[in-house]
Amino acid sequence: MMKLFSLKGRPWKADQEKVVLSAVEVQSLRSEIADLEERESHYKARLEHIDEMLKSSRISGYLSLRRRWEALPGETPPIDDADVNDWAPRFVVIQGSCIYLYVMATDLSPQDSTFISDVVEVGPLPCVKQEDNETRYCFYILTRTGLKYECSSTSRIQIESWLAALKVDCKLRPGSGDRSSPE
Repeated sequence: MMKLFSLKGRPWKADQEKVVLSAVEVQSLRSEIADLEERESHYKARLEHIDEMLKSSRISGYLSLRRRWEALPGETPPIDDADVNDWAPRFVVIQGSCIYLYVMATDLSPQDSTFISDVVEVGPLPCVKQEDNETRYCFYILTRTGLKYECSSTSRIQIESWLAALKVDCKLRPGSGDRSSPE
């Protein structure tokens, strides 16, 4: 603990009986202690948030994710950008009536969210081979506004768990959205 303090030229030895500090050094130590206590309380709040989020979530975990737009009735189809590699890791949580997307699991507020009642379709997508020849299993979540979340993971079991949880929570028929099955 004493190594955290930045008193230069002050040796901390066990055999030393008394150390005399100037008022400036004492104030500096107090300031550093206050900063450390503030950081500690911030980290405790983050941990409590994560703990509460994980306890009350239906399912959560890291998925690679990208957003696409589906053409709504009467609209022209969007640009075909299926070959664009814009997957980003996100910590995804189904909690209560929402799907929350966090940049990291330790974030206090989500980057994005969608109401489960807005989800109209979920289903598997074809597998994707990455540059390192790693297979990524994929699924999608389509909302009534045409926003399509494409999610992927290297774990087939994780994708199957997400699909099952989403179909139950979104009250979708078991065959809903099964355009293709994971390979």
